[in-house]
Amino acid sequence: MKVFLYTEALKAVGKSGLGKAIEHQKEALTKVGVDYTLNGKDDYDIIHINFYLPKSYFVAKKAKRKGKKVVYHAHSTEEDYINGFILSRQTSKLFKWWLIKCYRLGDVIVTPTEYSKKILSGYPHLNEKKIYAISNGINLDLFKRNEKLGIEFRKKYNIKEKEKVIIGIGLYIERKGIVDFVELAKRMPEYKFIWFGYSPLSVATKKVRDAVNTKLDNLVFAGYVAQEEIHKALCGCDLYVFPTLEETEGIPIIEALACKTKAIVRDIPIFEDFLTDGVDCYKAKDVDEFEEKIKKILNGELKDVSEAGYHLAEERSIESVGKKLKEVYEEVLKNI
Repeated sequence: MKVFLYTEALKAVGKSGLGKAIEHQKEALTKVGVDYTLNGKDDYDIIHINFYLPKSYFVAKKAKRKGKKVVYHAHSTEEDYINGFILSRQTSKLFKWWLIKCYRLGDVIVTPTEYSKKILSGYPHLNEKKIYAISNGINLDLFKRNEKLGIEFRKKYNIKEKEKVIIGIGLYIERKGIVDFVELAKRMPEYKFIWFGYSPLSVATKKVRDAVNTKLDNLVFAGYVAQEEIHKALCGCDLYVFPTLEETEGIPIIEALACKTKAIVRDIPIFEDFLTDGVDCYKAKDVDEFEEKIKKILNGELKDVSEAGYHLAEERSIESVGKKLKEVYEEVLKNI
């Protein structure tokens, strides 16, 4: 069995969550001994497609004509597209139509969570497809608690010994909650806020552009940094805030839990079955509740639940992902 891992525009998406998911797939397949290639000229049995641009669609159609099995990875839904870039709301129905057209080419569909599986199962023509929920995974060898790296992070960003620092991670898009992150920085000048991640402001909404252009003494936009720097930040911060409005999984929260970092997320459906408020992290519905709970967490009024959160991250290890993908591939080949 040989798998062709295909991701259109990989250089363009390499710095995004999708790019990280592709790297995890390669690591996962290597760990469980599945032979794969990135070259479509090689012989292969299964093509595993990770994107939805036109070339991906035609590559999938060509593979089907050759009698190859197609595993289509559904990393995106209309729901996580809506609060993204300029005109995303106006074009969301067209985007959904195109996603369905692409995903229908899959002999099976893989998606990161039971939540996104439920969404896709409600789309026309996809309810007849076999859909597997498999996490994008977490590299537990990289993302683990390291106090020394945390100290390096605090030195780099000139964080004083007793200063409390809160971090956020994501592209400059409204869906990631960056607007609320900036509002929290305005409300709590006693804490330092640092946002990691970048995407062109030229395609961002006005709310996002205004937020990123906000000048505050306690607010830093660090831009895109390597995965190793994110690790350091998670080990050195006092709290990770994830105010996202919609996700198909949300790898950064899993990375934070793996580092035993105190964390608070927005209380949205994706996290209902995955995270439990006050047990393995904390949840907030809006800016007011975020502000209230952040202060309580940093003042020690709410118990530290990071140890329980770590066990959730363990369940999403790279090796576990590899085993599940291997099972899907074997099942697909049985049905030739």
